[in-house]
Amino acid sequence: MRRPDDSEFTTLVTARSLALRRMAYLMCGDWDQAEDLVQVAFIKLHSAWGRVRTDQGVDAYLRTTLLRACIDERRRAHWRRERPSSDAMPDIAALHDSGVTRVSEREVVVAALRRLPPGQRAVLILRFFDDQDVQATARLLGIATGTVKSQTARGLAAMRSILPDPARAGGEELLTTKKERS
Repeated sequence: MRRPDDSEFTTLVTARSLALRRMAYLMCGDWDQAEDLVQVAFIKLHSAWGRVRTDQGVDAYLRTTLLRACIDERRRAHWRRERPSSDAMPDIAALHDSGVTRVSEREVVVAALRRLPPGQRAVLILRFFDDQDVQATARLLGIATGTVKSQTARGLAAMRSILPDPARAGGEELLTTKKERS
């Protein structure tokens, strides 16, 4: 099995870490845990390097591995205990690219996302924060396109009921793809 050379892998990690970390944070709501999940995804990619052939394959593998690692972590017993989260955000400017410009909006949306079941949360994050279409989301999560559509509808309905009225307008705007906003 082919292993990546160090410079090739370092370049890949540098290029993809920030976006994966943002996605992981949206999934788990904790920056430290997000960093751990990204590391897990890169470790698994390194061992599967020979099977992943293209840049698109690498991106899909990383997203899928990250989402599955997050869901697996949520299932573990230590997540059921109350854990202090690291609410300090190390890079506010980095979230600007995801369409969230005000810290208060971001916090409200992230808190609402954390209240959703993992499947709905993963679908919403892939669809609206990572700009994946229905087919790509289904492929990444290993589910049917109909499941993506129903999870999207249920997740959006839940978000609308969770978000307070003042943040709802901002939240609904945040839950549109970048392509739809242009």
